[in-house]
Amino acid sequence: MKLAFKNPFFGIRFKLVLLSTILLVIPWLGYQYILEMEDYLRRGQEQTVLGTAQALATALNERPELFNEDSYGPAQRSEDLYVYPIFSPLSLVDGSLVDWGEYQQYEVEYGHRDYLRTLLNPARFYGKDNSVQFKSMVGEYNGFLYVYFKVTDEHLVYRDPEALTVHRSDFLQVSMLSKEGNELNRYVIAPYEPDTIYPYRVQTDYSEPVYEERIIGQWYETDIGYTVELRIPMEVLGDRLGFAVFDVDDPIERGISTVVATYRVDDANQLGSLRLPTPEIDRIVAGMGHNNSRIQVVDRSRRVLLTVGDIQTATGLQLSGTRGDEEVNKYWLYAQNRILDPLYYQILAKPSNDFIDELYSDVSREGAHIDSALQGLPLTQFRTLADTETRLLEAAHPIIANGEVMGAVVVDQNMNGLRTFRNQALEQLFNTILAVMLILVLGLFFFASRISSRIRGLRNQAEGIIDETGRVQNTIVASRNSDEIGDLSRSFSSIVERLTQYTSYLENMSSRLSHELRTPVSVVRSSLENLGMNQQIEGSSVYLERAEEGINRLNLILTNMSEATRLEQMLQTSEKEKIDLNKVITGCVEGYKLAYPDSHFELDVPDDSAYVNGVPEYIAQLLDKLIANAIEFSYSDQPTTIYFRTLRDHAVFKVSNAGPFLPDEMKDRLFDSMISVRPQEKQKQPHLGMGLHIARLITDFHGGEIRAENRTDREGVVITVVIPLFYQ
Repeated sequence: MKLAFKNPFFGIRFKLVLLSTILLVIPWLGYQYILEMEDYLRRGQEQTVLGTAQALATALNERPELFNEDSYGPAQRSEDLYVYPIFSPLSLVDGSLVDWGEYQQYEVEYGHRDYLRTLLNPARFYGKDNSVQFKSMVGEYNGFLYVYFKVTDEHLVYRDPEALTVHRSDFLQVSMLSKEGNELNRYVIAPYEPDTIYPYRVQTDYSEPVYEERIIGQWYETDIGYTVELRIPMEVLGDRLGFAVFDVDDPIERGISTVVATYRVDDANQLGSLRLPTPEIDRIVAGMGHNNSRIQVVDRSRRVLLTVGDIQTATGLQLSGTRGDEEVNKYWLYAQNRILDPLYYQILAKPSNDFIDELYSDVSREGAHIDSALQGLPLTQFRTLADTETRLLEAAHPIIANGEVMGAVVVDQNMNGLRTFRNQALEQLFNTILAVMLILVLGLFFFASRISSRIRGLRNQAEGIIDETGRVQNTIVASRNSDEIGDLSRSFSSIVERLTQYTSYLENMSSRLSHELRTPVSVVRSSLENLGMNQQIEGSSVYLERAEEGINRLNLILTNMSEATRLEQMLQTSEKEKIDLNKVITGCVEGYKLAYPDSHFELDVPDDSAYVNGVPEYIAQLLDKLIANAIEFSYSDQPTTIYFRTLRDHAVFKVSNAGPFLPDEMKDRLFDSMISVRPQEKQKQPHLGMGLHIARLITDFHGGEIRAENRTDREGVVITVVIPLFYQ
């Protein structure tokens, strides 16, 4: 009987693969190591950023003139113009001032009411229309001066399309000192309608207008007047600049009724100066040099005086990419980009430079690090941008002059470089570990498969050694491997070889013993016969009868011992034929009625013929053994039933009796050789347990199956024989 594993999933292969999962601790340790390395790098980057801020602050220390608040700012109203640094390009064609954003809070108002309120007001007002005024803001970005004017004017009068003059309507005048400082240039902006502006350079009396293409802008109307946006290249500006709004209310006479200006239009020497507080600071910062950082300088009011660098590219780390001459395997590159990276970045966050720092574009800066620096204490902090996973490292160091904090140097870097470095390290770690683990797991799997196949092969050989009858029919081929399994195979082979020799000895012992005993039995029998013919002592006949009876029993034992062996030899040479099993069973039962007159037989067979491929004499011998066994174990006056039917492609006949049940431990051994369940006191003749063994030999010869079971309807035993039908 073959034994199957109760749970094949827990074989050697599964256990080795399960054991190999302990190797997963290696990537975890590698991951923890890289996180620790990232933490050390982050601390180092933090110290580097703070060191950069400290170095720049040291260079700006004791330079109070760089932070003289009296020289610029909207709080001091004069003809001078404070130019704010702008950190992003402005659009001049959208018809609004949205791009100026928070810069508009620093705009300066020029008009009659402010002029009456204080003599320090920068507005120069001439005329009678008190409602005319304007608000202005000046900023600088990328070498250009940006200006806007929000003019309040109840009556707009545009330039006459037929007129050649440029000053007979509402217009804006831009006055500036030349770059060389020896000439005053006047530019008039007087459009025909709200549209793109066309500035003209004019003489003192507004004659000889010449178009100036370097100054561009837009004029558009508003609910209270109009707005003008200008962009002037810094290269055409000198040290002084002024603006004036001329108002015309009468569209017929077109006389100038009111002028609101940032300077005295009747005195060129009163032009305002451009207050640019950052050039000196810019030169100092440029002299210090900077690498991969965004640097800003703020004053005590947190206004940004200088910005160098871009936060999107300020990664802090210089990551070397793939060298141009390095050959990359296209298959590996495909696997990395299409398979591994999408898998890795399910757990890794991929940094992106497509982010916007809202504080970067503000006119002033806020933050705990700036507050701390303005109090005299340098500080670093991390800030995570809203709606992104981008983190910024910010450091601020105070700038001190005369024992007072004049401002702070702010150095910012994004952490994308460090995160990219970490991701690259993790990718290399994962690739290496994945390759090692794949090779290791495959090696363990094939090693376990090899061991499992060898063990299964040894098991199959062991199961094939003994057939269902218990005979040794094969042997185990000894393995030549020098490991434990090979040693086990050789041990099994030696055991099977000795077992085969012993089994062969046992199988042949009965025939040899029968042969050897028949000669002395014949001698004893002949001697007893001679004594019987020459009886001289009275009473010796009783002993002769007992001796004769013993000889008969001994002869019967010898006959039974050799019967199975002779039958096996006969079965090997017998030829099968087509027989009607129905007729054989019916004929045999009729004979049993004569042979066993004291027994009662019940026959239940169909009328149809049932053909099998076999030998009728052996079928009859099979029935003889079954009937003899059934009668011997039947209760008196109880019938023996012979039942026969055909079921699908098999013939089934049963012999059942009413008698004691079979012991449970004997059900599977009943058809083995030398097995008997008869009580010792009921054995009138010698029995070696060969009858049912012979029945099984005959059944196996016909390709059938025989089994014994206890009856379920009453006390007794039923023996069932199943033989394949013969079709031809």
